[in-house]
Amino acid sequence: MGWNPAEFTTLRITEADDRIHAQLDRPEVRNAIDSEMVSELHALCAHLESEPKVLILSGTQAGGKGVFASGADIGQLRERRRADALRGINSAVFDRLAALPLPVIAAMDGYALGGGAELAWAADFRVATTRVKVGQPETQLGIIPAAGALWRLKELTGESLAKEILFTGRILNAEEALTFGLVTSVHEPDDLLEAADALADRIAQQDPLAVHVAKRVFAMPREAHPHVDNLAQAILFESEAKFDRMQAFLDRKKTPPPQEADT
Repeated sequence: MGWNPAEFTTLRITEADDRIHAQLDRPEVRNAIDSEMVSELHALCAHLESEPKVLILSGTQAGGKGVFASGADIGQLRERRRADALRGINSAVFDRLAALPLPVIAAMDGYALGGGAELAWAADFRVATTRVKVGQPETQLGIIPAAGALWRLKELTGESLAKEILFTGRILNAEEALTFGLVTSVHEPDDLLEAADALADRIAQQDPLAVHVAKRVFAMPREAHPHVDNLAQAILFESEAKFDRMQAFLDRKKTPPPQEADT
């Protein structure tokens, strides 16, 4: 699938100069992630890989309530067999989202369960509303969360809580998710997208290449450091943005503060 968001049926796309807002839009099934949504997410990733921008992922309204994503489409999931599992349908696209050049922000309202939670775990930042509910209920359905939760959750919140979420199906509310570091901030529903945009604004003020390199180096295994850090810094030390931004900083320091008028 090529980049033609006007033809998308599961994502609503709004694109600006420095960011893309992708709204999951299957309210009739509470934004369950089906094969069509996976295809459109791949097309979105391909576009952002060639034209890097910050990505904001959000949900929609279903039955008058907000919902991020209620999980994989159970109807499709029930029919999948061993070969489908080995293809890693959801895990492949979530890994691709996680590896995008610039940060991904998940703006979560209402349910973020199963594959919907795993989509959020793949983001760099998660901002949530006061009514968010996050969890991994897969084992109740006779399967495991195989699209990232089994390793991302441990990295995000530690082994003990990760095991409780994964093995008991515990669903966390907004306060719990914030306390355990699974979301970075909590907001009233009407303020959620404003908070996501404010975070995107702060990212946009940075040098895009430096953010891209920092994100890539951050994902490297421990044994790659400090060698990869030094190589990455060597690249950035030769960039025009480094000279321009540092010179602007030095110029600001040389400018005397305005004098207050005598009263």
